[in-house]
Amino acid sequence: MTDTRLSPFMAVLKRTGLDALAFVPGPNFRRLFLRDFHLMERPLLVLVPAIGEPVAIVPNLEMASFEPINFPGSVFDWRDEEGFMGAFKMASEALSHLGKGSKIGLEAQRMRVFEQMALAEVFKGAEFVDAHQDISSLRLLKSPNEIAKLKKAIEISEAALEATLQQVKVGQTEKEIESILLNELFSHGADGLSFDPIVAAGDNSAQPHAKARPDYKIKSGDALLIDFGASWLGYNADITRTFFVKEVSEFDRAFYETVLAANERGKAVTKAGVTASDVDDNVQKVLEGSQFAEFRRHKTGHGLGLDVHEAPQIMRGNHTKLETGMVFTVEPGLYRMGECGVRIEDDVVVTDTGMECLTSFPRELRIVG
Repeated sequence: MTDTRLSPFMAVLKRTGLDALAFVPGPNFRRLFLRDFHLMERPLLVLVPAIGEPVAIVPNLEMASFEPINFPGSVFDWRDEEGFMGAFKMASEALSHLGKGSKIGLEAQRMRVFEQMALAEVFKGAEFVDAHQDISSLRLLKSPNEIAKLKKAIEISEAALEATLQQVKVGQTEKEIESILLNELFSHGADGLSFDPIVAAGDNSAQPHAKARPDYKIKSGDALLIDFGASWLGYNADITRTFFVKEVSEFDRAFYETVLAANERGKAVTKAGVTASDVDDNVQKVLEGSQFAEFRRHKTGHGLGLDVHEAPQIMRGNHTKLETGMVFTVEPGLYRMGECGVRIEDDVVVTDTGMECLTSFPRELRIVG
């Protein structure tokens, strides 16, 4: 009898006509087995065939961690001194019906080249296809349990942000503020980080993916952009708020209020049945209709869950219809290079009646320091 954990993946195989799916550690692997492993130089890989039992290729040093998974198939472990190709060969022998003419779906945005090369070496004549979207689509609709975990990650994040802001002072460096934020995240219960936080002030705030500088001291009038998130039980928050230090010019206030209006518009139009493109189009029209249209640089948002960036992508041209249970970010931004950047990011879930905003941290313009 097929392990029920495999049922969604068997459905993908049936729908796509693929002969097998290959997974490496990551969010799809975690969804399948509820356990994380690192991507490293030692390949760990699972093959789920349409016919027959799955196989796993596992470094021997990971076996103690892998055994609690109760893997529903054959496990071929290997030691460093032996190399991994022997385990790949044994896996191919266990799935001897795969080979010439077979189609094996890969997580093309996750799997490394050397892993695909090893598969090609042992499954002679097989065709390898990009099945990333098909596999990841299984994570599109979040269960109530998943949404509860996201809410907890967000709750931790927002408490840490408020505690950080209480300590911000003129003259601190971006790195010092980042250090405070990291300490507060773990003090408030984070069991990991969604990603390395972005703490950017002044001209650095105009870099959407800025790095905190150890030598720039925040000063009066600076924008202070903080993009960050706690991870809790594998689920990730992703929040951005932009503040101003001590004071804000009328020009920057208008700049900020434009982004806030776009954020509010994106949330207002979010509901089941509209497309991801519809949401982005509404947001972009607010920005495009303002005096700051030239400072737009990116789409409205992205899906959120076990991965920080996953489907659906909230952008023009993506005609995926929103469904109850989809979680994504609404994060419009404007960026005057060399001067100032503003981004306001919320996490939302589509509901039967519209949407629920999972983030509650205030969005009104706030002066800190």
